[in-house]
Amino acid sequence: MDAIRRSAEPAEVVHEAGDPDAARGRVFEATVTRPYLSHASIGPSAAVAEWRDGRLRVWSHAQGPYPLRAALADVFGVAPEAIEVAHRPGAGCYGHNGADDAALDAALLARATPGRPVKVVWDRATEFRCAPLGPGMATRVRAVVGEDGRVSAMEVVANSAPHGNRPGRNGAPNLRAAAYLDKPFPTPRSGDVPLASGGGADRNAVPGYAIPNLRISKRIVHELPYRTSSLRALGGFANVYAIETMMDRIARETGRDPVAFRLAHLDDPRACAVIEAAAAAAAPLRARLQREGTTSEGAGWGLGYARYKNTAAYCAVMARIEVDAGIRVTDVFVGLDAGEIVNPDGAINQTEGGVIQAISWTLKESVRFEGAAVATQGWGDYPILTFSETPEVAVRLIDHPEAPPLGCAEAAQGPTAAALGNALRDAVGVHAPDLPLTREAIIAALELTQ
Repeated sequence: MDAIRRSAEPAEVVHEAGDPDAARGRVFEATVTRPYLSHASIGPSAAVAEWRDGRLRVWSHAQGPYPLRAALADVFGVAPEAIEVAHRPGAGCYGHNGADDAALDAALLARATPGRPVKVVWDRATEFRCAPLGPGMATRVRAVVGEDGRVSAMEVVANSAPHGNRPGRNGAPNLRAAAYLDKPFPTPRSGDVPLASGGGADRNAVPGYAIPNLRISKRIVHELPYRTSSLRALGGFANVYAIETMMDRIARETGRDPVAFRLAHLDDPRACAVIEAAAAAAAPLRARLQREGTTSEGAGWGLGYARYKNTAAYCAVMARIEVDAGIRVTDVFVGLDAGEIVNPDGAINQTEGGVIQAISWTLKESVRFEGAAVATQGWGDYPILTFSETPEVAVRLIDHPEAPPLGCAEAAQGPTAAALGNALRDAVGVHAPDLPLTREAIIAALELTQ
C-alpha cells in the first residue's frame, strides 16, 4: 500500500471546474486506503471444455462469453467462429474473477484429449492466489471551506493499481495460463476504464455535491507484481469512502449536523430525497433508543451518500454500530432511487446484498502478500462477514415511474463503507483512514490523536 500511496507515476486530470487553487479558507486534508480484495466467492472457479473436429466448446460461468470466446481464439490461433462458449450458472462473480482463467485451463487440457470433455475446478488456495484481485487504492481529498461554512473547493487524487484487465482489453487475452505458454501472451500495460464509461480508479471521484471549484485526478500504479482487474464498484468504493468521510469531518468540526450539511451542498432533489429517506427510516429506532435510555457507550451513527458513477442509482445509507473489541453493525437503513423500479423485490435484494458485502469489505477483508506472491490461502486468513454478524437491513425505495430505470446493483458499496467510517467517528471520536476497520486499525487511529 505504501507503493501505491507514494507512487510518482504521472497523474491524469480527468475532471476540472473553476479554479481550486484560488479558493481561500480553512483547509481539510486526508488520505484513505483500501487494501487488495478477493472476489471471495463461496464456490471456486470452474469450467468444462471439449475439442471435437477442430472446434472448441466451453461451458463457463464467465461474465462475458463473447470476450472470452475472442480471447480463446487469440490464444489458440483460430477463428472465433470455431469456438462456442455456453454460459452456465456458477459461483458468484463481481467483475473479473478466475472463471475465464479456468476456461482456458480446461481448453488446454481438452486439446490434449480430443473428443473427450475435461472439467477443471480450482481449489480454494488457487482461487485466492491466481484469480485477479480488486486493486489496492489510496485516495487523497483536499477541501477548502469558506467563511460562509460551505465547501468552496475540493481536489481528489485517486492512486490505484489497474482496474481494466478483463479478457480482450488492452489488446491481449488477459488469461493467466496464456502468459506461460511456449508462445506467451503477457498482460500489457493497462489503460484503465475511461471516466466516460463509468471510470475505473476515478469512478465516483467527482463529488456529487454543488462545489464550484474541482480538480479530480487519477494515477494508475503499474509497477507492482500483483494481478488486478475489475471488482464490484471499482474505484467507487474507496473514493466514496474518502469523499464522504471528509464531508462528515467538515460537518462535525464546523458544528453542523451531517445530514443538514450534505443537503445544503446538494442541488439535485433526488439526491436530497434519498438522504432524507435514510434518515427518516432510522429516526424511529434512534428515538426509541434515546427514550429508553438504551444508547450504549461506544455506539455511533453514520451516513454515507453517492450517486453511483454519477449517472446511475442514488443511494444513501444510515448505519448504527457498536464498538467494543471491534465493530459490530446492528442496523442499516437505505434510501434508494433507481428511477423506474420494475422489480422492487429484486432491487431490494440487490441492495441488501451490496450492503452486506460492503460491510464485509469495510470491516474484515484484506489480501495478504509475501513479497511478489499472494499469501492468502483460505478462509482462515481471509475472514468474511458471517451470518451471526449480519445486521438488520431496511431498504426504502423511491420509485420514479416517469424516469428511466437506473442500475442499482453496486450503488450501496461506497455509501455503506462511508456510513461505517462515519459511525466510528461518532462512536469513538476518530477517523480511521485505512481499511479494513479492524481492531488494529482503530487502535492505530486512536494513537494518532494522542
